[in-house]
Amino acid sequence: MVDINRLYSDRAGKMRKSVIRELLKLTQDPEIISFAGGLPNPNSFPVDELESVIDFVMKNKGKVALQYGTTQGLEELREIVAERACKDGIETTADNIIITSGSQQALDTVGKMFLNPGDTAIVGLPTYLGGINAFRSYESNLSGIPVDKDGMRMDILEEEIKKLIKEGGVPKFIYVVPTFQNPAGVVMPESRRKKLIDIANNYDLIIVEDDPYMKLTYDSSPVKPIKTFDDEGRVIFMSTFSKILAPGFRLAWTIASDELTRKMIVCKQALDLCTNTFTQFIVSEFIRRGSLDLHIMKLCEMYKPKRDLMMDTMEKYFPEGYVCYKPKGGMFAWPTLPDGIDTETMFLDAIKQKVAYVHGKAFHVDGGGERSMRLNFSYSSNDQIKEGMERLGNVIKEKLEKRKVVL
Repeated sequence: MVDINRLYSDRAGKMRKSVIRELLKLTQDPEIISFAGGLPNPNSFPVDELESVIDFVMKNKGKVALQYGTTQGLEELREIVAERACKDGIETTADNIIITSGSQQALDTVGKMFLNPGDTAIVGLPTYLGGINAFRSYESNLSGIPVDKDGMRMDILEEEIKKLIKEGGVPKFIYVVPTFQNPAGVVMPESRRKKLIDIANNYDLIIVEDDPYMKLTYDSSPVKPIKTFDDEGRVIFMSTFSKILAPGFRLAWTIASDELTRKMIVCKQALDLCTNTFTQFIVSEFIRRGSLDLHIMKLCEMYKPKRDLMMDTMEKYFPEGYVCYKPKGGMFAWPTLPDGIDTETMFLDAIKQKVAYVHGKAFHVDGGGERSMRLNFSYSSNDQIKEGMERLGNVIKEKLEKRKVVL
């Protein structure tokens, strides 16, 4: 019998399964109403139009669409992304864009580029679990900065950087999800975005700006990406087609300086040689037909009422004492429950009542978040949201009642 454990690299031996992916296994029961996954609504997928696009690509570009592509990505798609980025205020060209196999590949590439074992990166408290997993896989230390209703706290960030420098652990980069943050749903205002740039400039740090949800806005005016304020080429911007078209395409992109782009291309070559060429042609044609912006409008029209319904039913069924800021866009609500509730231990109780969520500890690198949970409102039907929130409210109330008895 092979003693496989002795053969693993130190890095592989320290890797852990994704909390969310493991939780999702428990939610496969069709009777369970799951708010756990960060899933777009399948009824939103433009199946008929994509069928037409795929037919066009196969008939007109099949011989190149089915072939290997360049590591950086299809030039036609990179030009389209560059044009759209410029409209959002990011000055870029196709040469500074890489098409990646989902944002997770981009996050992994950032980790590979910057993190040696023992290096430090700065993240939010809470922050996206995929970022945590990607950076920890390179044996790094993650320092967490509290997130409030306006995103990462800049005052605490600067103090933490000074502390790390004093202790000899100069951080490599700051990772932020500034717009409709996953999981907290909050938006960093322009003043904080500019302050973040100032801090990065002063301490010579890279900013990794992860922005999958910017276009899914329901109540607020667009906020300029942090990258628009970047005069020194220290922001790596990344976004994805997963949330605004179809996650099955596994297409995302990065925008960075010439030097950073060159290094990222080299790192990416070792991962997959090239991103799926066929889906790049499909998405390029879909956008060329003018269909993407119309589709995004339909998504917002679908998701906003679901967001409203979740907030209303939360208020109706949750006990007094919970706090949840109403997200102005994105896909998630982030309620924090009254004292005495641990959402990790409560999860199995919720599963017994056929409702699921992701507990808050999964998004905290400091072990915090025990009273919080992430709830996705985009995937479920309206009836499922109503029923699921009632079930979840009952679970929370029962937990609080049991606590009173113990006390």
